Amino acid sequence: MTINRRTLLAGTAGIAAGAALGDRFGITRALAQAAAARFTPEEGATLRLLRWVPFVAGEEAAWNANTQAFTEATGVQVQIDQESWEDVRPKAAVAANVGSGPDMVMSWFDDPFQYPDKLVDVTDLATALGEQHGGWYEGLEGYAKQGDKFIAVPLCAIGNAICYRDSHMKAAGFEEFPTDTDGFLALCTALKEKGTPAGFPHGKAVGDGNNYAHWLLWSHGGKMVDEQGNVTINSPETKAAIEYAQKLYATFIPGTESWLDINNNRAFLAGQVSLTANGVSLYYAATKDPAMAEIAEDIRTVNFPVGPLGEPVELHQTSTLSIFSHTAYPQAAKAYIDFMYQADQMNAWIEGASAYCCQPLKAFADNPVWTSNPIHAPYARASETLRPNGYAGPLGAASAGAMADYVLVDMFAEAVTGQRSPEDAMANAERRAQRYYRS
Repeated sequence: MTINRRTLLAGTAGIAAGAALGDRFGITRALAQAAAARFTPEEGATLRLLRWVPFVAGEEAAWNANTQAFTEATGVQVQIDQESWEDVRPKAAVAANVGSGPDMVMSWFDDPFQYPDKLVDVTDLATALGEQHGGWYEGLEGYAKQGDKFIAVPLCAIGNAICYRDSHMKAAGFEEFPTDTDGFLALCTALKEKGTPAGFPHGKAVGDGNNYAHWLLWSHGGKMVDEQGNVTINSPETKAAIEYAQKLYATFIPGTESWLDINNNRAFLAGQVSLTANGVSLYYAATKDPAMAEIAEDIRTVNFPVGPLGEPVELHQTSTLSIFSHTAYPQAAKAYIDFMYQADQMNAWIEGASAYCCQPLKAFADNPVWTSNPIHAPYARASETLRPNGYAGPLGAASAGAMADYVLVDMFAEAVTGQRSPEDAMANAERRAQRYYRS
């Protein structure tokens, strides 16, 4: 997204709508006061949150409604700054290193490990929430915990799944969606021959580009590093993944090497591609536009095919909430997060997101959103099944740096576009990864 807008949660028409939504889900002043009791906001506290631009309107509305309820209960005003997915990471890093700006951030993947000494220790908050709500999912917890200390609070996994046009698949000669990578390549080849191609991002897309690149690598048994953090990207398994990616890329619509997170959405909804991978937001964007009724009715979703590894392996977009140490109001920030994770608020947010955001705590797995629509099924277990991007090594500054530098994404892009041979692309990725994984 290229949206860059600021929303101040005070005295606007949007707040009235948010408050109405809050009432619907039973958010009351008394509940907010009780939830915030563990952490007493500092006198005169105000907060500013940097978050990613929402792709689902209901998610934003529910978050804003919860925020307004917190403000009504505590008197703490919360300003929410929205930035594009690609811009959150650099803006958060600048705020952390300069020591000014937003008090909190919704960040991506293992970004908190890039500046852990610039973040408030939230072990007390995260431990209490975990004990209260059935525990954190292990994969999400790993993105928030450094040793025994929480440097962030897990927020969600944004599930990623194959989205495709059912009628186009059948027109290409397939009655069922292939479950393995060989069949998937055959389907994409047939779709191209029918003039209804597939398309996956090979550009620097924070979510979709990384999700696709990691699936390519992992499904063929490759990995960036081993369990000890030694760089192992230059391997026969990686070469097999690259060669498969080259074959798939040949079936794609032209231009995917420059796609960011919004481009595959636009191409699919414009009828330019019949198959891509995305969050459930793609489906809901189609359902909300009467002109896209035919596309919406035709959309199906499914998990990624299984490759030579023999088991499903998927990277899902993960987000955490961190508090910067430069904040003047750390207790108010903890109180805000504590409130947002209470059952009424968290369930309202998960439901408002319409299966876009998968819960971070196990107690919320039975939210009715997951069984309300068959389209939601591939996204329902994202928090449970995700494999962290630093696999098979530990998450930390090295994995965060390699991810932020798009080492893996660039490796595939260089090879599929012919900028480098598979061997040279692997060697380049190896050199770049070793800058971060120094022994």
